[in-house]
Amino acid sequence: MPSGKPAGVRCAQLDEHERCRIFGDPARPAVCGSLAPSMDMCGDSREHAMRWLTHLERATRPE
Repeated sequence: MPSGKPAGVRCAQLDEHERCRIFGDPARPAVCGSLAPSMDMCGDSREHAMRWLTHLERATRPE
């Protein structure tokens, strides 16, 4: 996604198992590599993690 990914839109690089197709590739966006898993972010479910990521996307979107 050369212009970035809009908040709430599924990343085009995720495969059918929700894994990044370009993990470890230099073309992977720096923001993706900067996300370090934590209990705050991941919680105890995928739903928790998605709510956290949605909050992060909204809080950091450009005006």
